[in-house]
Formats: sequence, structure tokens, C-alpha cells
Amino acid sequence: MSEVVLRGFGWRHAGRRNWAVRGVDLHIRSGERVLLLGPSGSGKSTLLAALAGLLPEDSGESEGTVTVGGRPGILFQDPQTQLVMARSGDDVAFGLENTGVRAADIWPRVSDALDRVGFAYPITRQTHALSGGEQQRLALAGILALRPGLLLLDEPTANLDPPGAELVREAIAKALDPDTTLIIVEHRVAEALPLVDRAVVLEPGGGVIADGAPEVIFAGHGPALAEQGVWVPGYPLPRFQAVSTPADHLVRAKHVTVRDRLPPISLAVSSGEVLAVTGPNGAGKSTMALVMGGLLAPASGRVTAFDDPKPPHRWRARLLAERIGSVFQSPEHQFVTSRVHDELALGPRRQGRSPAEVTRIADDLLSRLRLTSLAGANPHTLSGGEARRLSVATALATAPRLLVLDEPTFGQDRSTWIELVTLLATLRDEGHGILAVTHDDAFVTSLADRVHDLTPAEPLPRRNTSRFGPST
Repeated sequence: MSEVVLRGFGWRHAGRRNWAVRGVDLHIRSGERVLLLGPSGSGKSTLLAALAGLLPEDSGESEGTVTVGGRPGILFQDPQTQLVMARSGDDVAFGLENTGVRAADIWPRVSDALDRVGFAYPITRQTHALSGGEQQRLALAGILALRPGLLLLDEPTANLDPPGAELVREAIAKALDPDTTLIIVEHRVAEALPLVDRAVVLEPGGGVIADGAPEVIFAGHGPALAEQGVWVPGYPLPRFQAVSTPADHLVRAKHVTVRDRLPPISLAVSSGEVLAVTGPNGAGKSTMALVMGGLLAPASGRVTAFDDPKPPHRWRARLLAERIGSVFQSPEHQFVTSRVHDELALGPRRQGRSPAEVTRIADDLLSRLRLTSLAGANPHTLSGGEARRLSVATALATAPRLLVLDEPTFGQDRSTWIELVTLLATLRDEGHGILAVTHDDAFVTSLADRVHDLTPAEPLPRRNTSRFGPST
């Protein structure tokens, strides 16, 4: 049995004034499929972590009780937090080996799990060579191989292209035994609905505010939930047309490649425009973003920017930060301080701004991106959506002319999505150039002035399923 019971459950991270989640009373019967909804920061990820037993007593304060039946398996927003082995097959096998599965059963279960999530490579593929979306698929395979009684999924398709996301949803549907309990956090609400029979809505700091069949909840509370930030299907999003035509090129790539990671590409980004780069996982979009942002040297070809004779990857760090702001696919990879406010102050301080200017810039960004209440928090304790907004804010803090953003809307609720896209539209109309890698069709429709598709001419390599032994 995989029954879940929470009574008055609450959790507050160490050093925080506000509770991440509080007053949650919830009963989920064995075999139920539940979609957990709520605005960014309402405690959805914290609640999943509690059910998985991943909230150590010394890392915060708890109240109430949590009772979980059956073995839980959890997939986090960031797959890199749960990939532990160098080779893909070994990573999926790791959990099976550590839970005492018979040696003869391990590799057939590894192969089956990889097939079910549509993993495209041999079991010897290095995990560090995978794109973010591919790592997400691999991490899910590791969870499915364990056949947990309680399956906890924290935005399992967030970094996947649409075909890959559909494969994962199909894998989830096929993997569930009748008695397996599913709790899923997902901002792609419409796509997730076929997987569930119940929706539970959390309010920041206020517990459960709606619970029942999804269609009943959306019919009775749709406008109010959309206003609070829940992604209610069918509610339109604003469109942002540019106020002027693009001007001069800020950065241009000509026949640029990166060995084994990026095929030849040529593209340019101008001031006053948003260029969206789309394409399947593994096509090289994140690698392209690193090259265009001056954080990775191309193997061949040339990148020119700001009429500088030197390519961006040869600029000094301070000059690069003033000209180009980059946001990585994984937000925590760019956090270097222990307080949100300090993270925003770091760039302007290194530019030589006065203390008053530094404070003004940081406070303004905190306000514009709904992070003021988290100014004193450790960036690594933020929710996925909050961490994404902070990473965008750190890139904006030095006022660069060019922004290179890798999945900028990942993890956002409806309200923060609109605020973030509105801010980017304002920057574009002020003359900034924006290069955005994205799988978010709504972002492309609402904001993009041009789209560059990085879909490879040849299909991506498929996994060799002729052998089921260990990755030797």
C-alpha cells in the first residue's frame, strides 16, 4: 500500500522567516494519481521532498505529521542533482544495486527503463555529455527501474522538447501499476491531465485551497486560480510586439562548431530583438548559448560581438559581464554567494558602482521579479521557479546589452511567467538584444521576433539495444 497522509504539515527552511509550506491536511489513497498545483513558492517541491524523506531535521523546522506507505521514488526539477555515475547505464543500475536487486535482473530492468523513456544513446554514454533534457530522461529511467510504490515527479518534462516530453508522459502512464500512487508537479497542466484523476492546489503559506477532480476545480475556480498564478488550461497569455525594428548586430556566429556538441551554425542577434532558438534535446542549443555568451570557445568558425576584434571568449571577465549576461539551464550553477541580495549586488559592485547604486539595483530587481521576501535567503534553498528568476535577475544586474538565456521561463507559474516575459519585452524595446534557448511554445508565440531551429539534418543516434550487460 502507498497511502499518503499529512496532518497540519509545515516546513520552514533554516534561517527563513516565512514557512515554505504550512497547514497542509491531505489524504491520498493508494493508487491515486494527483496533480499538485499552486503558485511559484507555494511549497510544492518542499512537500514532495517531505514525502520522499529528504528534509533533514537540522536543515529547518517542521510541524505536523507525514505518513507514507510504500517505497517512494522522486525525480527532481534538476536531474543533475541525482545523476551519480559517469556512464548512463551504470547510473540507472546504481539504485537497483543499492536496493539489493538480483544481479541477473539488474540489466534487463535498466534496458527496459531506458527504452520506456526514449533514451537515445548506448548505455556507455557519458552522463556529462548529455543535454539537460537528456539527463532528465535518464534520471526518470533510474526512478522507474526501482518500481516505486509512490512515484513523486517534480516537473519531469520541464527541460524536454515536445516529442521527448510526450515520450516521458507515455512512459509514466505505462510504468504505473494499479497500486502505484502518483503525485506530480507540472506547469504543463493541459498535457499532464491525462495522467491524473485528482488535483490539489496549494496556497503560499496557507495549505490546501482546492481539492478534487481537475475539471471541477477549473470550472469552479478557474479565474481565481489563474489570477493567483496557476496554469489553468484555456486562459490566454499576452503577446508583446516589438515597438521598432532591430538595429545593429550585437553578436554574430559564422560556421561555428564545437566538437561532438554543436554542428556548424551561423546566426546573429541584433539590438532590439528577441531571437528564440528551438530544436530537440541534444541538438546543441545550450552549447550554442555558451559560445554566443563568450563562455565557451568554438572549435571552428568565428564569433564576433560589439565590433571588438577579439571574440567574446577572450574578453576579460568584467568586460564580458558588462556586455553579455548569460543565464544557464541550471540556475544554481551560477550562484556564488549565500544570500539572494548578495547575489544581485555582486555584479554591480564589481563594476565599481557606489554602495547606494548597488542597493538600488538589487532592490529594484528583487521587487520586479517577486523576490523581495527572499532577500536574506540562501539561493540554494529557493524553489525551482524562484531560482530561475534569481538567475535572470543576476544577469540583468550589470545591465548588459545582450542577454543569452537558456530556458528562461522554466519553473514559472502563470503570474511570474507574465512578469518575466514583460520584463524581457521592456528590455528589448529599450534596445537590448535577447537570445533565448527555449522549449516553451508560449514564450515563442508571445515574445519572439525571430526563431532559429537547431533541428539536426540527420536523426540523433539511437541506443544500441542488442546488449543488456553492464557498461564495460
